[in-house]
Amino acid sequence: MTLYPKLITDALATVRYPGTGKNIIEAEMLYDDLRIDGMKVSFSLVFPQDTDPFQKSVMKAAEAAIHAYVDKDVEVAVKARYAAERRPEPGKMLPQVKNIIAVSSGKGGVGKSTVAANLAVALARLGYRVGLLDADIFGPSVPKMFELEHVQIFAEQEGGRQLLIPAEKFGVQMLSIGFFIRPETATLWRGGMACNALKQLIADTKWGELDYMVLDTPPGTSDIHLSLLQNLAITGAVVVSTPQQVALADARKGIDMYRNDKVNVPILGLVENMAWFTPAELPDNRYYIFGKGGVEQLAAEMQVPLLAQIPLVQGICESGDAGRPMALSDTATGMAFRSLAERVVQETDRRNRQLPPTTVVSTDKN
Repeated sequence: MTLYPKLITDALATVRYPGTGKNIIEAEMLYDDLRIDGMKVSFSLVFPQDTDPFQKSVMKAAEAAIHAYVDKDVEVAVKARYAAERRPEPGKMLPQVKNIIAVSSGKGGVGKSTVAANLAVALARLGYRVGLLDADIFGPSVPKMFELEHVQIFAEQEGGRQLLIPAEKFGVQMLSIGFFIRPETATLWRGGMACNALKQLIADTKWGELDYMVLDTPPGTSDIHLSLLQNLAITGAVVVSTPQQVALADARKGIDMYRNDKVNVPILGLVENMAWFTPAELPDNRYYIFGKGGVEQLAAEMQVPLLAQIPLVQGICESGDAGRPMALSDTATGMAFRSLAERVVQETDRRNRQLPPTTVVSTDKN
């Protein structure tokens, strides 16, 4: 038997909470941490307070309902949470973050994570308080790029909630699902489970006051993007592409996603990555192996700024593998990332002066 979230929620809708007479789904008592792993199901129920007289009976009834309406062999784990622990509402997460920047790409392999990591480091080097959230749940790369694959993430109690403490390196606070799984392990989660994990990384973390939160989003347009748009008021998007036509076609789709009437996230600009190849022994030579000026033409077509052209050099790959982003160096490539950060700051300031704040995408299904 294959389990999926609606099977579980339909079963839980048969359980009533005596305090209100409503079923626990209608009463919004199901916390958004539902996990399904084969025939194992775990979730939390939110009660008004820890002295709730109905807590134990309702938790037992929830377990019994799943056995009765789903399958008697399901292994059920139910936890209790309390009203004081509720996460902030969508649109009110990260209240101490001034600007949320989504680094996006239409397809994989164009260096989006490299750009996101170096942008975060370059912003920190400019003196800003910066966070980096690895929102690529299925392909996290931040731990490797910052040499933090074996870091331990701790939590502390605050306001009735357990909050994660981000890792910090090179002046950047960062969090990734990669900190919680073994590097060689694939993340085999359905979309809903991945989105719930992402919400925890956003809302259940002590980010503090930040000038910029950089989101390293997954390639393409997926459930993860929708979850981000439904929970965060994103200030603007930076779209990364290589000059080749297949990448540009997908970049257009990424731009269209943010410009959709229901989304309305401003495009701060485009980044042309791997714009040309420069061999170390011939630093003045440029070889346009992926085509020339494709992203520059797309920027003109879409009427958005071209923020930077980043060359393809061996040092970028080596620095990423070594856990020291190129933006830390004073090389020509390091200065290119610094220039990118300066342009992002300029375009963000311009956007904030000229446009109203972004609102989250409505979760209304009608």
